[in-house]
Amino acid sequence: MQRANPEAVPTGWWSWPERKFGVVVVGVGRAGSVRIRDLRNPHPSSAFLNLIGFVSRRELGSVEGVPQISLEDALSSQEVEVAYICSENSSHEDYIRQFLNAGKHVLVEYPMTLSWAAARDLWDLAEQKGRVLHEEHVELLMEEFAFLKKEVVGKDLLKGSLLFTAGPLEQERFGFPAFSGISRLTWLVSLFGELSLVSATLEQRKEDQYMKMTVCLETENKRPLTWIEEKAPGLKRNRHLSFHFKSGSLENMPNVGVNKNIFLKDQNIFVQKLLGQFSEKELAAEKKRILHCLWLAEEIQKHCYSKE
Repeated sequence: MQRANPEAVPTGWWSWPERKFGVVVVGVGRAGSVRIRDLRNPHPSSAFLNLIGFVSRRELGSVEGVPQISLEDALSSQEVEVAYICSENSSHEDYIRQFLNAGKHVLVEYPMTLSWAAARDLWDLAEQKGRVLHEEHVELLMEEFAFLKKEVVGKDLLKGSLLFTAGPLEQERFGFPAFSGISRLTWLVSLFGELSLVSATLEQRKEDQYMKMTVCLETENKRPLTWIEEKAPGLKRNRHLSFHFKSGSLENMPNVGVNKNIFLKDQNIFVQKLLGQFSEKELAAEKKRILHCLWLAEEIQKHCYSKE
């Protein structure tokens, strides 16, 4: 469960922290680079964190003055207490397991894993170790989602659809489309509650790098929702949505403003967890939603592959 205002400063944030959590960033692609930038800038949540270094398979030496360290040193160092996992989706599970077993707190970019069972096991491991395991969901911190949440509250859905288009992604690195696109599924679950799978199909033309996944879902009130992921060279990154309610319709997204510092807002939430400022009820609701989305993604994958 994302808090209503992730920008709100928790109690005591304006006072200098008694201690800082040593952080290592694993992976320095787009998300990792943003994480390093936020950690180095003077934000309230960053005051609780001390960036020690980054881990990368590439030999980079340093990035913006931040030193590269080996994975072995990151795992064994008592100075490192937190790992930000920003690597390719296919590597998330292994990195999370290694850092949790080494007694570190973990922030991981979505999806946490490429299987529901693995995510459940990792959450059990985090609880056994008494460590925070946080899956980033910046899509829930976007202005568009805040707008949609206000639009759908209290309305009786009749049917809806969400189409996402973008350039191609390598499944070997980023996972099956239901996992790599899990932020769209998270939107639907967060807006309309837990969903059940009706059908799913996958159309692929590998020679053209074309992929189209069509998923038919149902709400608990048996209202139909269609989720489509379409990817090919030249396709612009875009979301097209259509929600029909008894009281009217919402067709596509109006311009609701620029998304500012969404990774920083996610970091704020993570630090609040490190400081024990989330209730057990809030944490349990978030875990339930994340595992439900991962379970649905896996069911969609099974359904598509059973048709091949």
